[in-house]
Amino acid sequence: RGADRPMGKPGARGAGRPARGGRGSVWVGSGAGGTEPRGLSAAAAMPGIDKLPIEETLEDSPQTRSLLGVFEEDAAAISNYINQLFQAMHRIYDAQNELSAATHLTSKLLKEYEKQRFPLGGDDEVMTSTLQQFAKVIDELSSCHAVLSTQLADAMMFPITQFKERDLKEILTLKEVFQIASNDHDAAITRYSRLSKRKENEKIKAEVTEDVYTSRKKQHQTMMHYFCALNTLQYKKKISLLEPLLGYMQAQISFFKMGSENLTEQLEEFLTNIGTSVQNVRREMDCEVENMQQTIEDLEVASDPLYLPDPDPIKFPAHRNLTRKAGYLNARNKTGLVSSSWERQFYFTQGGNLMSQARGDVAGGLVMDIDNCSVMAVDCEDRRYCFQITSFDGKKSSILQAESKKDYEEWICTINNISKQIYLSENPEEIAARVNQSALEAVTPSPSFQQRHESMRPAVQSRPPAVRTSSTGSLGSDSAALSALSLDSLVAPDTPIQFDIISPVSEDLPGQAKSSGQSGRRTNPFGESGGSKPETEDSILHQLFIVRFLGSMEVKSDESPDVVYETMRQILAARAIHNVFRMTESHLLVTCDCLKLIDPQTQVTRLRFPLPNVVLYATHQENKRLFGFVLRTSGGRVESYQTSICYIFESNNEGEKICDSVGLAKQIAFHAELDRKASEKQKEIDRVKEKQQKELNKQKQIEKDLEEQSRLIAASSRSNQSSTEGQFVVLSSSQSEDSDLGEDGKKKRESEA
Repeated sequence: RGADRPMGKPGARGAGRPARGGRGSVWVGSGAGGTEPRGLSAAAAMPGIDKLPIEETLEDSPQTRSLLGVFEEDAAAISNYINQLFQAMHRIYDAQNELSAATHLTSKLLKEYEKQRFPLGGDDEVMTSTLQQFAKVIDELSSCHAVLSTQLADAMMFPITQFKERDLKEILTLKEVFQIASNDHDAAITRYSRLSKRKENEKIKAEVTEDVYTSRKKQHQTMMHYFCALNTLQYKKKISLLEPLLGYMQAQISFFKMGSENLTEQLEEFLTNIGTSVQNVRREMDCEVENMQQTIEDLEVASDPLYLPDPDPIKFPAHRNLTRKAGYLNARNKTGLVSSSWERQFYFTQGGNLMSQARGDVAGGLVMDIDNCSVMAVDCEDRRYCFQITSFDGKKSSILQAESKKDYEEWICTINNISKQIYLSENPEEIAARVNQSALEAVTPSPSFQQRHESMRPAVQSRPPAVRTSSTGSLGSDSAALSALSLDSLVAPDTPIQFDIISPVSEDLPGQAKSSGQSGRRTNPFGESGGSKPETEDSILHQLFIVRFLGSMEVKSDESPDVVYETMRQILAARAIHNVFRMTESHLLVTCDCLKLIDPQTQVTRLRFPLPNVVLYATHQENKRLFGFVLRTSGGRVESYQTSICYIFESNNEGEKICDSVGLAKQIAFHAELDRKASEKQKEIDRVKEKQQKELNKQKQIEKDLEEQSRLIAASSRSNQSSTEGQFVVLSSSQSEDSDLGEDGKKKRESEA
């Protein structure tokens, strides 16, 4: 390093300015021409360096101090600049280390590609071998980067770090020491100058003189070392700037040489092949993207009407022959006694099961078994398109909400088809279509009543079912009699069917409307007694059933149970034709006085049927969930005209139990009526006896009053006779009149009293 130090004279300004415009750093020396370019070699001359005069340190003149200030200012500027340059070079070094580590990590990840198990990626051996080749090349590059990092640490970072941490800190330390020594010298001179002229103390004088000697010597030595360090700094700053740059360039050149050695012709051919493959993949990708964009445009045009939550049912009719269905539904979950929440989940059918799957789940879970289940439309929390599914045993139910009317009808039809186990056949959709077509044809009146009930003949509770002699033979004497009946003798033609829970009974019967209005009181669900007494509180029988109203219609006859069966057939067929799936669920309360339909949510009585007016009731033989009864009303639209209305309900396999309960209630009501009449007769006899007893008591009281008045009159007469002469008794006007009237007047007076 000493061989490259420039030689020059102090103060020779302009003797060594760096030339501008060239690629390398050259110096313009002080030769004869003054323009001879020279490189930085051992024989080159550096420009002149200004120096602090060390021989003038003892004098410590103001000019020396002023020149020292310039050098200190230059040292501070050098320190500031070197700190910035150090940070920049340190960033280069950190970046190179990060690049080396990242390159090594990339090579490691490429080697581990063959161990990865991608869900959509198969065993691609070509890709695996290609990445292994890349990993080998990148690993060699990583080694080159590691070598470059080591060279940068030794040749670039070490020199500038040494200059920053050692030389610059030495200048700062010497500056502080020189400042202290200068202050001590000034203080010693001040004390020496204060020595007394008159009273000389040799001891004090010797001490002060020794102090001046020591402080001046210390200041002189410190100042000389400080000046030497500042002069040396002018050379070190050039070295500290050039050595790191030289090391950086040499490290980069070495790195490029190693890279050129690793880049062989075989590698160039490999990279060319890979580039061609990438271009082919890109062209294939562009073609596939173009096809997908065209598909997206076609789907956007075709799906535009489906963006509506409830599309037009005419353009998009519901499919009623499905045996499988999937889609999003809102499920109602009860969170409290009267509160509930709705959760949107994906539902699908799998065989005879209804499954649900939340978003993000891998598989679905079982909601309920829908074989032999019942499904109906319900009104729930003022929401549209709600329907309820009830299991075959009635123990589990679920309320769901569809997004559109189409989905709503398809879900109900699909669950109905699955409930009939149509999905177990080979062609389920074809069989479902035939079943639906049969339901449509069921509305057409058949020529005989026997043929209409050939396949579905409910059992009459009051009599045993008839035994068939053959599949097409007669049903016995009863069936022969029924075959003579026509459809018009049971159900009036063109009779409207009421699917809503509001029955025309409330319009036809004034008394019924009144009772219905009275029964609109809310029943306390907690069983607490309120201010008013329930009208069924004294009833012996209280049985509650869950029922769903299917419909009602006016009938001509109420004598044969066949009226109920025919009404069931017509109502079910009408529901299938008109796509009426909604069924209102209620609680049927059977008491000895009436039948009540109660709202399960509000506990309000929807409708009340007086038990004496229920003249007929029956259940279906095959479908135990269906039952109905006939209600006879009077005073309808025409005065003194009785009408009969048949009501059909669906229960949870409790049709026979409900009919038994109604029969028991009628028996209890009959006996209660007999007891009531006997009690009323006894009460009438008791009232007559009580009236006679009151009249007898009244007569006795009158006689007692007459006797008392007679005694008073007799006592008054005796007092008049015993009185002295001249004295008399003044009688009242009433007594005077009584005396004038005599005995007859007295009796008349008493009777008036």
